[in-house]
Amino acid sequence: MALMRPLLLFCVLLVLSLSSSCYSSSFQENSLLHSYVDDAHREATGFYGSGAAHPSYMSILENLKFSDRINLRTRLFSTSSSVKKVSVDDFGAKGNGAADDTQAFQKAWKTACSSSGALVLLVPKKNYLVKPITFSGPCKSDQLTMQIYGTIEASGDRSVYSKDLNHWIMFDNVRNLLVQGPGTINGNGQIWWQNSCKRKQTKPCGTQAPTAVTFYKCNNLVVKNLKFQDAQQMHVSFEECANVQALYLTVTAPETSPNTDGIHVANTQNITISKSNIGTGDDCISIVSGSQNVQASSITCGPGHGISIGSLGKGGSEDHVSQVTVNGAKISGTTNGIRIKTWQGGSGMASNIAFQNIEMNDVTNPIIIDQNYCDTSDEGQCKQQSKAVKVQNVLYQNIRGTSTSKDAITFDCSKSIPCQGIVLQNVQLDKGAECSNVNLAYKGNVSPRCA
Repeated sequence: MALMRPLLLFCVLLVLSLSSSCYSSSFQENSLLHSYVDDAHREATGFYGSGAAHPSYMSILENLKFSDRINLRTRLFSTSSSVKKVSVDDFGAKGNGAADDTQAFQKAWKTACSSSGALVLLVPKKNYLVKPITFSGPCKSDQLTMQIYGTIEASGDRSVYSKDLNHWIMFDNVRNLLVQGPGTINGNGQIWWQNSCKRKQTKPCGTQAPTAVTFYKCNNLVVKNLKFQDAQQMHVSFEECANVQALYLTVTAPETSPNTDGIHVANTQNITISKSNIGTGDDCISIVSGSQNVQASSITCGPGHGISIGSLGKGGSEDHVSQVTVNGAKISGTTNGIRIKTWQGGSGMASNIAFQNIEMNDVTNPIIIDQNYCDTSDEGQCKQQSKAVKVQNVLYQNIRGTSTSKDAITFDCSKSIPCQGIVLQNVQLDKGAECSNVNLAYKGNVSPRCA
């Protein structure tokens, strides 16, 4: 075995060096697109700054190389007989859907996290009832997998969340982690939805339910081939993470379930979300402040509120989101399609954003920028203000479909800080367009156009 390890490492490095050429053509195309925007439309569209302000394609390429390393590691895990395995059943988990298996999961994680070398923590094909739990790192293992075959289900007793109302399952500060299915994580959220302030229309209405699964300060993370359903509030949240792959995920909740975002990204860098089907009662994907180099592709979205950047700037906060690409999505029956939403009175910037190759079917607001977003009954927060989060350098390319409202495109931008560098290229939507305070340019066939 000692002789095989150097040979294996050499083979992995050789594959990675050869794989980089596979991406060169696509990145050249994107670079040319940004070059076109810079050179041909800088004055006309209001695109500002040097080329360095746009996404670093070398950094994206490095992120893809990271993805390859993760995929290779996943295959090695599945074929290596030397990988140690432990099961939650080894620590007393019953898996009958009635007994509390929280302590068994905690003990199994403690053993897995304290072990060195590659290790797989198994959740067999049973139904496990688990109360709020944190899987804490850092761990000794640099190749840790949680393999979920069964169902992990939340308790329907809201009192078990008395110590922490914001989280059900949390992975805290774990590096080199793979969490994969084909199992299910069920938030059992019906009791929370019934008592939601949005359902009861009570004021003020803040966060009053836990996120189902939170990854906090996790680096080199893969989450794949899992089903998330009926979260108490958000289904999956990546917070202050780096180098993340989320793929082959299915996220479902009723259209009427409040605040049940599918995938939430906050203060996270270098994350790819791909090949996933999301339908909930809120945003399919929500991207908020501190997030950079976010890539989403092959996404099916609906029902829900679409794919959103924001909200940003609430309560006068300074928020930044940049280098976001949504490339390849089918959005159906949602209240919004692709949306950027910011509160008045805030500051910061949402910039260098591309929405490409998207199909809309019966979407209420297919394309929308709302710099006057105000989801509150407090009229004081909704008044016109001089400060705003800047929205700059946004490309809409190859987008087509249908709207259920009179306007397929809405740019409701700030009077004091208008939207800058907005480009519509080959956009074909029915219905009209309503635009205010926006610096806009067209390329190719675009319909509708702003009056």
